[in-house]
Amino acid sequence: MRILLAEDDNVLADGLTRSLRQSGYAIDCVKNGEEADSVLSTQDFDLLILDLGLPKMPGLEVLRRLRMRNSRLPVLILTAVDSIEQRVKGLDLGADDYMAKPFALSELEARVRALTRRGAGGGPTVIRHGALTYDQVGRIAYLHDQMLDLSARELGLLEVLLQRTGRLVSKEQLVDHLCEWGEEVSNNAIEVYVHRLRKKIETDGVRIATVRGLGYCLEKTPDPNPHSTPPSV
Repeated sequence: MRILLAEDDNVLADGLTRSLRQSGYAIDCVKNGEEADSVLSTQDFDLLILDLGLPKMPGLEVLRRLRMRNSRLPVLILTAVDSIEQRVKGLDLGADDYMAKPFALSELEARVRALTRRGAGGGPTVIRHGALTYDQVGRIAYLHDQMLDLSARELGLLEVLLQRTGRLVSKEQLVDHLCEWGEEVSNNAIEVYVHRLRKKIETDGVRIATVRGLGYCLEKTPDPNPHSTPPSV
C-alpha cells in the first residue's frame, strides 16, 4: 500500500514515515500544498494523510482540488486546530477521517488500516482465499493455519493481489502500489517477488496466474462442489 504524507513539520513527518514503513507501507512525503496538489494530479496512491496547515497552498484547498478531479482517494486530515468549524469544512470537502494533533501513533495506524481497507472496497478485516487467510489489521498471512514468513515486499504484493482477486494486476500497477519515490524497481524485480511469493503460498485452491506481457492475477478459488445442486427452498 502506497501512502502520500503531506506534512511540513519535519520531526512529525520523519516519525510518521518511519512508523508506517515499519508496518509495511510505502511512504512518499511532500512539504507543501502546491507539491501535494501536483503529485496527486499525476500519481496514484492508496491513502493521503493531509496536514491542513501546509505552506504555499492550504490543506483544504489541496483536498478541494483533489475532489474536483473526481478522485475517491481516502483522505485522513491532520490538524493542530481541533475545532468543529475545521472538522465540518474538511468533511464537507470530502475528507474521510480527521485527527487533531497531538495524537497517538497506534490510533493513527488503526485509522490508516481502516481507510486503506475502505479504499480497496471495504469488506471484512480477514480475507480468506482457499487455504490462505490474511489478517488486514495485523497484516499477517496464514496458510493452513500456519503463519507465513513473508518479507514486507511479499506481504504488500499479497495484499494487492488479494484485494483484486480475479482481476488482472499489471507490473506497473504493482510498482505504483509497492514502491516509494527513488526506488529503482524493475519489472524483473517484480517477477522475482512474485516467484518468491508463489513458492510460499501456492497450494490447492491458491494460484497466482501469469498473463504473459500483461501482469498477474490471483485466481478465484474453485467451487469445492461444482456439480452439487443448490438446496430447494
